[in-house]
Amino acid sequence: MENYSFFVYIFCIIFMIIIGRASISPVKKIIKIVINSIIGALVIFVINAVGNSFNFHIGLNWATILTTGVLGIPGFILVIVLKVFI
Repeated sequence: MENYSFFVYIFCIIFMIIIGRASISPVKKIIKIVINSIIGALVIFVINAVGNSFNFHIGLNWATILTTGVLGIPGFILVIVLKVFI
């Protein structure tokens, strides 16, 4: 009976490690998206400040912030291209 409880303890520890890693992974992705969104908002703000003299303005709203946050640099380029053509 003593050997059986040892295996149960080992199994529980391994199970807790697997569950812990599975729950941390989405949190890391969410934090990365939030940080990228903040950086994207700052870049859009700078572009608006510089582009004001050229009559170029990108709307600073949730759609543009999340696009740059989720897609990164390609999302920022997408926002600029959409602004130019629309």
